Amino acid sequence: MELTREFKETVKERAVRDPAFAKAMLDEAATLFLNGEPHTARLILRDLVNASVGFETLAVETNKPSKSLHRMLSEKGNPSMDNLAAIFGAVRKRLGVDIQAHTVEAA
Repeated sequence: MELTREFKETVKERAVRDPAFAKAMLDEAATLFLNGEPHTARLILRDLVNASVGFETLAVETNKPSKSLHRMLSEKGNPSMDNLAAIFGAVRKRLGVDIQAHTVEAA
């Protein structure tokens, strides 16, 4: 079956029109980071930045160059904890949500 549109565009449009979906993406990115899957978390966070804040606005809000932010959230990116906190903070603010961590006992 041939794809009729780019997957990333579909995700972006859904995050723009569905605040619950955007919030779920933020929750998933945070959960993946905390559970040792930073590669996937960065990619989800990159898609969410594209759909919500945008890299140019994020650059202004974090006082980091847009190009650096793109690299941080790339497949091979390696953002510092300070930069991640700033990125999460800007997205969280844009979505109007608070992030809270909860622990769950492993089975």
